[in-house]
Amino acid sequence: MKAARFYDKGDIRIEDIPEPTVEPGTVGIDVAWCGICGTDLHEFMEGPIFIPPCGHPHPISGESAPITMGHEFSGVVYEVGEGVDDIEVGQHVVVEPYIIADDVSTAEGENYHLSKNMNFIGLGGRGGGLSEKIAVKRRWVHPISNDIPLDQAALIEPLSVGYHAFVRSGAQAGDVALVGGGGPIGLLLASVLKAKGLTVILTELSAKRKDKARESGVADYILDPTEVDLKEEVMKITDNRGADVAFECTSVNAVLDSLVELTKPAGVVVIVSIWSHPASINVHSVVMKELDIRGTIGYVNNHKDTIKLVEDGLVDLEPFITQRIKLDDLISEGFETLIHNNESAVKIIVNPNL
Repeated sequence: MKAARFYDKGDIRIEDIPEPTVEPGTVGIDVAWCGICGTDLHEFMEGPIFIPPCGHPHPISGESAPITMGHEFSGVVYEVGEGVDDIEVGQHVVVEPYIIADDVSTAEGENYHLSKNMNFIGLGGRGGGLSEKIAVKRRWVHPISNDIPLDQAALIEPLSVGYHAFVRSGAQAGDVALVGGGGPIGLLLASVLKAKGLTVILTELSAKRKDKARESGVADYILDPTEVDLKEEVMKITDNRGADVAFECTSVNAVLDSLVELTKPAGVVVIVSIWSHPASINVHSVVMKELDIRGTIGYVNNHKDTIKLVEDGLVDLEPFITQRIKLDDLISEGFETLIHNNESAVKIIVNPNL
């Protein structure tokens, strides 16, 4: 079967590899669509990061580069392994793409996403969504309604990142949320916040991203700091209280600074983006306003609730798909577009079977 394989920085190859074996306790999935994530781009431009370098196998998967990529994907079950009796051939599914040690509990209330050596399918090994087929342990396979189109279902993984960030924030219906950055995660997070009954203020510089936020209806207010006085506008919207909760989705220090300034006393600032460099923060403001600064990574038992948002029609994922491509065009039409023209693209999805 065809698969996109990461060898090293700047070296991803589309090549033929053996189809996976559906072992006991696993589910064989025909991949329908797979999204290209910002993490994939960082691996291509700066890696290996999450991907274990050649000759240095991951301690859980036992694999190293070359690695099949892709962790945001949907598909159709084509085979179930021995012992799997609650999923059927033909069922539509998405995957929570974790690689977790077997002795780590994944029950409700457990922080398995923070366990030692955690990694992701499509980065740390165990196949990937940028291939025609994949076999995944039953624990990580989530059935979805056939009413969710499979192309949209590929966005459930990044939507779950937004859902977990919402949970981490402690925000509730009626709160005012300030989202810094209208990239893919910022927009998907905003869609979760709207679905949960929050008022959403989105800050963004890019005209195309602002247009996408308007088109998708995920923000009540869209503010460009180069066009308006951000503090004046946020205070006007919040009756001079400040935002109840803020989400940093850019890894840009100026954005973090503005969120700290514009969050109300005793409010919460959640850092969602992955930072590849140290940041500075106005600690005096954090202290004097008793702000909570919280990190968030991935998701932890959030897929079920995230899927329900989509199944109930509270989140529409269609507006966020900006391009559909085939696997052979992964670099030329996928990675190159996102690297050099990322403002025009929210989510590019790939069909490995085209």
